[in-house]
Amino acid sequence: MGALTEHHKCPRGPLSRLSDALSTVGVGGAIGALFCYLFVERPLPALVLAAAALGGVLATAVRQAVGGRP
Repeated sequence: MGALTEHHKCPRGPLSRLSDALSTVGVGGAIGALFCYLFVERPLPALVLAAAALGGVLATAVRQAVGGRP
């Protein structure tokens, strides 16, 4: 296997990656739902759910774009 280089990064475990992904989607979903309530006084539950889903997807896409991971 050889010696480690100075640029070596240990692989992160699956639990850590899962918690990062869930927190990103959760925060994005919460922001999406809050934006829905900012623009509509009494939104339908389906609209809130759609806005939360879109927020989660957009947060994940931004995280992947900024982090440089596929």
